[in-house]
Amino acid sequence: QVQVAESGGGSVQPGGSLRLTCDVSGCAASGCARAWFRTVRGNRREWVAGLNWNSGRTFHEISVLGRFTISRDSSSNAVYLQMYNLHPGDTGVYFCAATDRPSCGECMGSGNFQYWGQGTQVTVST
Repeated sequence: QVQVAESGGGSVQPGGSLRLTCDVSGCAASGCARAWFRTVRGNRREWVAGLNWNSGRTFHEISVLGRFTISRDSSSNAVYLQMYNLHPGDTGVYFCAATDRPSCGECMGSGNFQYWGQGTQVTVST
């Protein structure tokens, strides 16, 4: 059974930075592909970024491109979401989602992922 846990959320001012971490357990040796989603503005869930574990290929939603970067650490099995230049509109709960497959295609649809963390709150305000 794959288990997912996020960490690293918090409160920052506009223009600030945060790094979220997604830790998983229970993945096969081939690894678990992962993505970040967030619920913002009235609980609407939206995809933020995804990563294929086998290739390392990454994908980012266009509104965060250039500000957010998804990456991995193969030694720790962690996936990160580095967020720069945060806007108030980025406020929400950020979820890491994982699949027990090493690839998730372009990793955009929530249906690709069977395992979800509890989420971590990100608040951007003055």
